[in-house]
Amino acid sequence: MFDPVIAPSGTLLGLLQRGRGDGTLHALTAPRAEALAALDECVLHDPRHDWQLENRSLYYARLCLDLDGGLAAVEAHLFGPDDVLDTEENRTGLALSVLGHLASYGRGDALALLRRYAAQGSNWAWALDELALRDDDAGLRALAEPVLARFPADAAGDAELARVVRDAFEPRPWRLWADDLRPAVRDRVRAARDAASFDRWQRQLDSTGPRPSWGVRAILDWAQQGAERGVQLQAPAARCLLAVAGPEDRPELLEAARSGPDGARAAALRHLADTGDPLALDLVDAAVADGSSVVQEAAVDAFERTRSAAAVDAARAWSHRPDPLGAAAGRVLALRGDARDGALVLAALRTAVRTEGPDAPTLWTLVDGAGRLGIGCAAPVLRHVYRETASSSLRGRAARALAATDPSFAAGFAVECLWDCEETTRELAARHAETGDARVAERLRRLAADPAEEDDVQLAVRSRIATDKSAA
Repeated sequence: MFDPVIAPSGTLLGLLQRGRGDGTLHALTAPRAEALAALDECVLHDPRHDWQLENRSLYYARLCLDLDGGLAAVEAHLFGPDDVLDTEENRTGLALSVLGHLASYGRGDALALLRRYAAQGSNWAWALDELALRDDDAGLRALAEPVLARFPADAAGDAELARVVRDAFEPRPWRLWADDLRPAVRDRVRAARDAASFDRWQRQLDSTGPRPSWGVRAILDWAQQGAERGVQLQAPAARCLLAVAGPEDRPELLEAARSGPDGARAAALRHLADTGDPLALDLVDAAVADGSSVVQEAAVDAFERTRSAAAVDAARAWSHRPDPLGAAAGRVLALRGDARDGALVLAALRTAVRTEGPDAPTLWTLVDGAGRLGIGCAAPVLRHVYRETASSSLRGRAARALAATDPSFAAGFAVECLWDCEETTRELAARHAETGDARVAERLRRLAADPAEEDDVQLAVRSRIATDKSAA
């Protein structure tokens, strides 16, 4: 999947792509045709860098309802020629999720599109999962035959059906079909479920991973074999070493961490850091200086996992270094430093934004650290990250940090956060937004009554409403 092209943050399209609350507020005051065009662009071309981490579907579905938008563009997208040529889930997943939320709000046209796509579309499994949460039993039973027809009645087709049943995210349709009155449906689904259960058991028996009889050398060899195949196994190998390594194995582990091959060296470094070995930090420093990129990455990760006071002291000493260990030092101080480290964390935050931009992966930790340490001088940088980042997850972290560092947050960004695409950000806003703004009270009431809203958000909203009533 190519990285999405994100419009500037000051445009309506850019706001909607980011899932910002101001996107909804601007769309509701913009010309309707312009707002609907921007909404369709977002739904049909998923703007998220990580769809597993960021939410957009409920945000877009709510805006579609507010604008009384139609589904012609979504229908054309789902059933166009590209559905045959490009079967990747990311092409249609967001549109199907939006249809699912619209169906839960009572949009019959959205429900009909989901049913039709489950029967005919390439990403039918996603549509079926949406229907499993929202359709009635009759609607799901009607899909049994077209779904099963996708799998030829031969050994290969039966094996593929068993795999799909095994990996199904929502099991409800398969359970219904296993009890179907039609023998052809019932018998085939039951056979697939039995085969899926056997397959899970067989995969456990065929595992090529560590055995209880393995010692330190065997585990290090396994980690190295993984590295040679391009698979990084240092994390599971370190867990295995934790179970089998004793004091007598320390010399072998130290030697592997100093000069072993990449896979074994990475696993040994991680194990020594996890167990708080007194030489772990020196070995990390040496690995960053002379190791391959794989070893350097493992060493930095091992350093960030070290929980000792010595690691925090080392981070203070290393925070000015211009290498990956210096960047990691800023993150360690953000996570485990104290008030005296505020200036170092702020410097790391500013450097990351200046050199890597508002979507730098290191910002997740540094932004959290600015909030945890209450660094008031960080507020301007945090506001910049909030406005410019394309990640709604990072924006939510910036909002939490602003709540702890910026006195203007309650009357500023907290208000728009009530319309944000992330439920954790809406929850934060429900606890902080200044009710002197007329929009806030109305939005709180609407969130409290919305059946699609997350429980944690509604709990925060109702708590806030109750607190405001008692104060009055």
